Amino acid sequence: MNNLQSTTTLSSGYAMPWLGLGVYKAQEGNEVVSAVKAAIEHGYRSIDTAALYGNEEGVGKAVRESGVPREELFITTKVWNSDQGYDSTLKAFEQSISKLGLDYVDLYLIHWPVKGKYKDTWRALEKLQKDGRVRTIGVSNFHVHHLEDLMQDAEVKPAVNQVELHPLLSQTELRSYCKSQGIQIEAWSPLAAGQLLDNEVLAGIGAKYGKSTAQVIIRWDLQHEIVTIPKSVKEHRIIENADVFDFELTADEMQQIDGLNRNQRTGGDPDNFNF
Repeated sequence: MNNLQSTTTLSSGYAMPWLGLGVYKAQEGNEVVSAVKAAIEHGYRSIDTAALYGNEEGVGKAVRESGVPREELFITTKVWNSDQGYDSTLKAFEQSISKLGLDYVDLYLIHWPVKGKYKDTWRALEKLQKDGRVRTIGVSNFHVHHLEDLMQDAEVKPAVNQVELHPLLSQTELRSYCKSQGIQIEAWSPLAAGQLLDNEVLAGIGAKYGKSTAQVIIRWDLQHEIVTIPKSVKEHRIIENADVFDFELTADEMQQIDGLNRNQRTGGDPDNFNF
């Protein structure tokens, strides 16, 4: 894990970069195109979008115009809650792939565990993988009990579980379970929506290495073997977020950061989410 192209091998057999660019709330059009192009230009190879974000077209345009061969990039998108169910998921995927303008997606996720629907949605994802439209399938925002329920009937185990995860919500139980099942954990909102940028513990550790609090958090993710996708549309921030391969946190510093956990969410709780 020594540069932006460093990867983890998923249970599907495909390699996924440890660090990528998230594009939640990046506006469709110039904003998202510029952000994705800047990220790829500066060495990022993983881009994470979703049908909900409304910017799949811009992501696809940036990917096609980047000059980097498609097979070197790892593109994730997700099926939204209102599209869940077997047939509706297959239809939603066709819309996503059409907007992206790509032949396949590297990772397709169920965005949230919609009760009574996510199993049918998963069957659709399994079909898409069998058909070669999607290389790897996974879930997002699934608790342990959702994963256990899903896997009772699944033919393919989810390769990835993307969840809100940061030092205020370190998800240790879920991380431990996913590790035992060979499911790669991935962090969305790794910087806790900016709530940690003034944190004294993180600032103190950052000062030692000449790094920002954001860089310290991203490094903490990587050393915990958490795939992470910090979001930014500013080129200097995109570059800064990736400048985390020239220092290493000590075991004591990792423990200090672990100690910040408050089980505090910035987003919705999957068990009490308004689907």
